[in-house]
Amino acid sequence: MISISCRNNGVTKEFQEGITLQEALKHFEFDQPYRIVSAKVNNVSQGLRFRVYNNRDVEFVDIRDASGMRVYDRSLSFLLYKATIEIFPEAKIRMEHPISNGCYCSLLKPDRSKVCPEDVERIKERMWELVKEDVAFHRREVNIDKAIDIFRASNQDDKVKLLETSGEVYMDYYLLGDTPDYYYGRLVPSASYLEVWDLLPYQGGLLLLYPDRRHPERLLPLIEQPKTLDAFAENLRWNNIMKLRTVGDVNHACLRGNASELIQVSEALQEKKIVQIAEEIDQRYRSKDNPVRVVLITGPSSSGKTTFCKRLSIQLKACGLRPISFSTDDYFVNRIDTPKLPDGCYDFDNFETVDHAALERDVLALLAGKTVEVPEYNFVTGKREYNGKQLRLAPYSILLIEGIHALNPALIPNVPDSTKFKVFISTLTSISLDDHNWIPTSDNRLLRRIVRDYNKGAFTARETISQWPSVCEAEEQWITPYREEADAMFNSALLIEFAVLRNHAEPILATVPKNCPEYSEAHRLLKFIHYFTAVSDKEIPPTSLLREFLGGSSFKY
Repeated sequence: MISISCRNNGVTKEFQEGITLQEALKHFEFDQPYRIVSAKVNNVSQGLRFRVYNNRDVEFVDIRDASGMRVYDRSLSFLLYKATIEIFPEAKIRMEHPISNGCYCSLLKPDRSKVCPEDVERIKERMWELVKEDVAFHRREVNIDKAIDIFRASNQDDKVKLLETSGEVYMDYYLLGDTPDYYYGRLVPSASYLEVWDLLPYQGGLLLLYPDRRHPERLLPLIEQPKTLDAFAENLRWNNIMKLRTVGDVNHACLRGNASELIQVSEALQEKKIVQIAEEIDQRYRSKDNPVRVVLITGPSSSGKTTFCKRLSIQLKACGLRPISFSTDDYFVNRIDTPKLPDGCYDFDNFETVDHAALERDVLALLAGKTVEVPEYNFVTGKREYNGKQLRLAPYSILLIEGIHALNPALIPNVPDSTKFKVFISTLTSISLDDHNWIPTSDNRLLRRIVRDYNKGAFTARETISQWPSVCEAEEQWITPYREEADAMFNSALLIEFAVLRNHAEPILATVPKNCPEYSEAHRLLKFIHYFTAVSDKEIPPTSLLREFLGGSSFKY
């Protein structure tokens, strides 16, 4: 007999060895407003068909939990893949990237014809049939060579390339009916668990819509994001030019000794984009009608706002302009006046954390040609200080304002919009593990933040992971809604970034204790980053955005 301690209700019960979590769940009574889709066993995410052979702590989760949502998303991707190849044998479907509260998917049909609404409807109907039939997902563990043979036989070369560079001896893959596929995390037990989703024709492909994590009984609303979609498409074009669509492609390139070239090309592409943005600002600055005088720069946590601002300043100088910059952080209210969250903690991401009235007053004065003493925020004392730092806009000067609220229209409402140029910085991870495993853009930023926080001694990996959900929630409220307002979007993600981050992140993630809730995320990130062939950071230039997080930057922060 073995003991299972259920964290949902604090009850421990005895079971026969080898019982599945799905069977054990029936014996625990606790509030289940939504269907349980997976569990955390000793703080590691597992599927409900996981068999328990030793004493374990178990927390059952629905899709309101991030790990449960990932299980649901992966299972939906497999459902879509199976339905697609049943309707269009030999077709290729790729889960490209998250967009508009769903996942954008491209479909390459065998006859190379365009995707039409009737195609999408046929796939959708077959998906619902599989749900009603309650087709089971089965996990299989095999030797890596056997797995490669399986995926080569099913014409999934993207997975072959990934597995060839994995360095593993054995691996898990899944079957839905008789269709094999690979996912780097667990799936639901069967298709009937997938009750809330939709599939729409979208921008020449398909959009797979997901449930709302806060309200799992309903879908997230479709939000049009044309500028974000264009930014993704631009990066996918670059990847296609370099013939690097998936992690397997990048790993093979690194193993062939091309890592140095990939770093150089990635940095060159980013610099090219910064130059384009600088030239557009310069053109609008010199326009006779409503010339630009203020550049507003924002982006979510760890997107690289500060380094971008410094590199943009250099390119603006090359255009003959004189950029003057400051951060909205320097206009934080004194800590004692900072808004608080319901739990009593300071809400540092709240818009009211910034004294926007004082900030706008100074901006208007600067634009009027006056000399202004601007504050500097002391993060140690939690007070805004005036230390004699004075700014004045001379001829050909342009003002750069960087901060998480920079694009909020309420920040400087009395400055005419025609004089503003807005830049949104994202980490749009355009590369995927393989055709069916896209990489969440937030994983890129989280790994950056973990490395930076740890190296600076600000927070442990456990503390950074613990804070991350509230950071993302604040971004959805205060930053993301203004993304499509931008005049330019800049992608700070580097093609080879995860390969470089691996050497830094692995030992840091390994410090997270196994007996804490944050270990679940640390374990997932460790497994994820292990898919990348490690690359040294020695050739990352000192002006790289990545240096903001790794250290060794030539910029002063």
